[in-house]
Amino acid sequence: MSHRFAWFACAIIFWSAQARADSKAMEVLAQSKAAMGGSEWDHAHFIRTHAQVQTSGLAGPSESLEDMTSGSYVNTYTLGSFSGADGFDGKIVWNQDPSGQVAPQGGDDARQGAVDTAYRTARAFWFPDRMPAEINYEGPKVDGAQVFDIVRIVPRGGRPFDMWIDAKTHVIDRIIEKAALDLNTTTFSDYRRVDGMLLPFYWRLTNGDARYDTVVKVDSVTFETSAPAQVFGPPPPPRRDFGFIGEQRSTTVPFKLINNHMYIEVKLNGQGPFEMLFDTGGSNAIMPTLAHSLGLKLEGAFQSRGTGDATLDVAATSVDRVEIGDAFLDRQTFASAALESFGNVEGVPFMGIVGYEIFKRFVVRTDYDAQQVRLIEPQGFEYRGTGVRVPFQLKDTIPIVPGDVDGVTGIFQLDTGSRMTLDLMSPFVTKNNLVAQFDAKVQGVTGWGVGGPERSWIVRAHRFTFGGVSVEAPVVGLSQSAAGSEAEAYTAGNVGAGVFRKFNIVWDYPRNRIFFERNKHYAEEDVFNRAGLWANLDGERFVVIDVYAGSPASEAGLQAGDRILAVDGRQAQQDITLPEFRARMREAPGTILAIDFERNGRRSRVALTLRDLV
Repeated sequence: MSHRFAWFACAIIFWSAQARADSKAMEVLAQSKAAMGGSEWDHAHFIRTHAQVQTSGLAGPSESLEDMTSGSYVNTYTLGSFSGADGFDGKIVWNQDPSGQVAPQGGDDARQGAVDTAYRTARAFWFPDRMPAEINYEGPKVDGAQVFDIVRIVPRGGRPFDMWIDAKTHVIDRIIEKAALDLNTTTFSDYRRVDGMLLPFYWRLTNGDARYDTVVKVDSVTFETSAPAQVFGPPPPPRRDFGFIGEQRSTTVPFKLINNHMYIEVKLNGQGPFEMLFDTGGSNAIMPTLAHSLGLKLEGAFQSRGTGDATLDVAATSVDRVEIGDAFLDRQTFASAALESFGNVEGVPFMGIVGYEIFKRFVVRTDYDAQQVRLIEPQGFEYRGTGVRVPFQLKDTIPIVPGDVDGVTGIFQLDTGSRMTLDLMSPFVTKNNLVAQFDAKVQGVTGWGVGGPERSWIVRAHRFTFGGVSVEAPVVGLSQSAAGSEAEAYTAGNVGAGVFRKFNIVWDYPRNRIFFERNKHYAEEDVFNRAGLWANLDGERFVVIDVYAGSPASEAGLQAGDRILAVDGRQAQQDITLPEFRARMREAPGTILAIDFERNGRRSRVALTLRDLV
């Protein structure tokens, strides 16, 4: 029952310790084992499962091999035109993306999730000597016409999950586990006997939104007595799918810094170039309109989350060649989501994202002094600069590092796709009572992502440090999100461009290290919006989305819904772009902005006197 079709995995640690369980829980689990095969399970070692998987509009075959004695496993799958794998070999939990790239994973979410998976793979709820856990009987529960015994299990180093066992048949009916963002329920049915053991031949995984359910229909299950140890380990590196034109070993391209986001020019299948967001943790993404114009085939409808509460359907497609300067990547998978409206947030046309796939293959230097990106051949690369070396792990596709903000420690994501200096996740904010600790007084919309607006309290910390790197007096957003990526419980915060622009940075993903070199911006003050409003593009005007209470914008009488026509006599979008307007709102305290706006068909003018809000 540990077979899964995850897109990520992580490292795992086993402990030898005594399991703790109450007597009722052990009685229920003993009845379950007896009903599902009893002593036959004592001799089971390796389990191989062939199945058909349906999820998010895609379907295809899968195969899993599980080692019941250790919890090791390997899964492979093909969904439509895309394939991948994940596994655990006793030391490393890894995943392989559709391009064949393999990455070990870090972070508490992945680690705790893998501990739980390994625990269930080992059937340690029947064999407690295999992995320790705290096990408690939570009482009976009625669901429809059925009564279930609920057993809560917390593997050592893992997270809680509830096992629902039919009180009449004693067969395991479902498993419910809270991950970083979702409450996942896996329901088992169509039980059949294989070599005397009862196994489900059908199961459904859901996070509550049936559109994205994963359905597994088992074709066959076989019990095997042996397997090569290396079968559970990471596969060998794939055939090289990147390089440089000619004999070059590097290429340098300019980037534009727009809204604190890096944009570079990218060619797709020889067409373009197209300006695309360059994001350390962002996977390849392309707008459907661009995909259609390139004649690309879109498959599936996966669920995607980002900043904000809403989710978005994401299809998959394949691009034969991606070119950045004189560098290229071949046979790349791209997500495709209807994010054209995100151009209204950026104030510039939004064509897509490139990032992780480039960082994973090349050594990347981001030079905020010269506003250039350099892609470097990783083979034989030696860093010879004076920057601070920071080791990192990957959490899915994004680097994570330990750090602290004013002495409060946690794990932080390094994300060039974030416009802020430092965003702290809402569970971390709540756990550490940071709104009160920072005496927060200003709140409002501070960002915008896949899920829409992100609201935060805005404060200024004394210092943020990670891996020997230190930033003084950073502006910090204390997220108020109840859902979306900012509500993730396993990460303290997101480090954004407000930090990175103070350094020229060498990102060496192939060796899991980053070098930070202070640049001319290092000593510059970290400035936040001094007007106190958030506006997006709306046709040829800027529409006010949010006005911070007590801010200059509020005192001037501006309201959400107002359409800004001109700034200091410059026509919106014709003479002054949205990014330029945002830059104006960060100018020196005392600067006066004359704002012409329209409300309910009436035109008015107000003057904003900028001042520091934090």
